[in-house]
Order: sequence, then C-alpha cells, then structure tokens
Amino acid sequence: MSDHIFNTRRRFLQGAGLASVTPFCPGLSLGATGSASDQRFVMVILRGAMDGLAAVQPYGDAAYTDLRPTLALNENQLLKLDSFFGLHPQLMTLAQLYDEGELTVFHALASPYRERSHFDGQNVLETGLDSPDQGTSGWLNRSVPYLLTNNSNNGAAAMGIGQTTPKILDGQYDTGSWAPAVLPEPSTSTVSELLSLYNHDSFLGERFTQGLLAKELAASMEDAGNSRRGQNFSVLATAAGNFLSQDNGPLIAVLESSGWDTHANQGSQQGQLANQFAELDAGMLALKNSLGSTWNNTMVLVVTEFGRTAAENGTQGTDHGTASAGFLMGGAVNGGRIHTQWPGLSAGNLYEGRDLAPTLATHEVFAAILNQHLGIDEASIETGIIPGFNGRSLHL
Repeated sequence: MSDHIFNTRRRFLQGAGLASVTPFCPGLSLGATGSASDQRFVMVILRGAMDGLAAVQPYGDAAYTDLRPTLALNENQLLKLDSFFGLHPQLMTLAQLYDEGELTVFHALASPYRERSHFDGQNVLETGLDSPDQGTSGWLNRSVPYLLTNNSNNGAAAMGIGQTTPKILDGQYDTGSWAPAVLPEPSTSTVSELLSLYNHDSFLGERFTQGLLAKELAASMEDAGNSRRGQNFSVLATAAGNFLSQDNGPLIAVLESSGWDTHANQGSQQGQLANQFAELDAGMLALKNSLGSTWNNTMVLVVTEFGRTAAENGTQGTDHGTASAGFLMGGAVNGGRIHTQWPGLSAGNLYEGRDLAPTLATHEVFAAILNQHLGIDEASIETGIIPGFNGRSLHL
C-alpha cells in the first residue's frame, strides 16, 4: 500500500473519530474475476439517506433498542443473517441472495463526506472525490475510456435509466440514457425515412439505431409508455436488465430510487420505510429476472449518500446521520457474508455523539469493483478515477 493510499484511508478513519477498530468479520472476497468484456455492473443510488440501521439491524448490539424504543424490531421479526445482524423483513429477495452466496452486506459504510446535506453528500458519492467542491464529473463517466479499451462493445459503455442523467455519468465522455416513453409513437414510414437519412452518417446513424433498440426493448415491457407507472422502480430495473443482457448492450447501468428521507413516522415492520424496502427488494428481483444468464457476470451495488441518526427523534423518525449500510449482489459476487468493522452503538462510540461511525469507505468499494470486476488497472483508478484508491484493499 502506497503512502498516499495509507494517508487517504487514515484520514477517513480519523474523520470518523476512530483511532482503531476491530474487524467484526475477517477478510472479504466479493466475487470472481473474468473477462472484462463479459462483466456487467449496475449502480443503484438510494436518494434521501437510507436508514442502514433499519435495513440491516444490529440486533446483537444491546444499545440499539434503547436508542430506538418504537422503531427497533425484535430479533424474531428479522431475517437473520447471523447472530448479530438481521435484514428488515421486507428484504426477502436480498435475504435469499445472501443465503445463496450472491449478496455481501457492507455496514458502517460512508463516503468521505462528513456533513449532512443531501446535495453535497450525493455529489461526493457520485464524483468519487473527497469533497463536494473538488470537481463535477462522475467517477463512472471517468471510467468510460478504460471500459472501452477493455472490451469489444461498440455501443455506449454506460447508461442511465430514468428521467434524468445522474451526476455519476456526467462528464466529457458519451454515455447513453433511457426513460419511459411519454411522446406519441412515430409512424412506420417516419422511422424508415429517418433510417434512410441517417444511414450514411457514422455519428447519428449509430445513435439512431441504438434508439430503436431502446424502443424495441421498452415495448416488451407491459405499459412502458405510461409515465406514472414508468416511475416504478421495478420497471426501471427491468429495463436495465434488458439493456445489459443484449450482446451489444452497455456494460454499466445506473438506477436511482428516491424517497428515503424519513424524518417522521418512519415505521418499523410496516409503514413508510418498510414500503421503500419492499420496492427496492422487488426491483432487485426484477433486475435479476430480466438479466437472465447475464446475472452470472453481474455485480449490483446499492448505496446511499449517508445514513441516519442512531436514535429515533420525537416524531418516530430519524434525522440525517453519517454511516449507513450498502449491498453488493449478483452472480459474480462471492457473498453470504457481512463486511464491517463494527464500531458499536454505545454513547462513546457514536460519531459526534449521534451517528453510526463510519469504518468503511464507499470509494474503497468503488475502486475494488472497477479493478477486479471491470478490469481497470490500479494506477488508472488511483490517479484518474477514484483519487487515492486503487482497488486492492478489498479482494473480489
């Protein structure tokens, strides 16, 4: 490990207020490497700050129920992962993937950002930098030239699925996008005329053909033209799987899910947050089904900009916090394990006396996926994509 990497990781832990931590789970193996041209990656961003303590409840930590007298579930309500952690009961697909060795759980996970602004936190998560004012391009956009070098795919290397292109794909390199159709369908004659017009244009012709592929895939989904239903996360997840499973489809898809800001009436086994978990879980099942055999070569990373307070507030909700939980799933994942250096929830262990303390960096996970799953070399990651991280810390 270089001095630069060591210093970056040391600053991360010092920012959490931790002098040292003890691994709760020894070494991590997330998955197996393969041909970079065969690998697929899906990034899922949960916007609004998901409550990782509710998603993956540390029922073995005695302080948890004291901090959350109305929100904590008892251990018999949880989908137990081991003798310490359990998934929320609405995350049934994730629990099955864990049992099948296709899901790794990250806990006490956070980006280098240590404030509690959604906008700034999402900026740091998506730019892959240390602070929100360091740059504007997304780390997946900066990955594009390396991905095109490592595979024979002739289409877009990365694609955003949804109504807007996320910052993580912003930058100087071309990426694709798809959203549910809301405009009237063009006539067959119009399509033929456009094909003839663009046929000899190397730039527009290729993009028009890709657009027709998007239309064909979208048409295979029931009611894909309905704009309201198009916002349903499972519809977007199905579209992502359809695109990635094509021979000339993208290597990467980015999905977004909003509504995770649960300041009041968060709920426990049922309620606002439980509904969010159910939608996420259904989306992951839809993604797996639409990927088909491509699932075997895929990793799906689910992360959020920061976590929520360890203690519930006076309106039976939780406020903006620091560390959260994340999920890595897919057929390319060597899962069935929890990766955390658990800091504990007793008063003296909380970050700034209120939050789950971070002990694992999102950027460390990003770098490992880029290096070991997508085949980008360590030096390129450390200097050009995720500064200070090279992908060696976590072994895929």
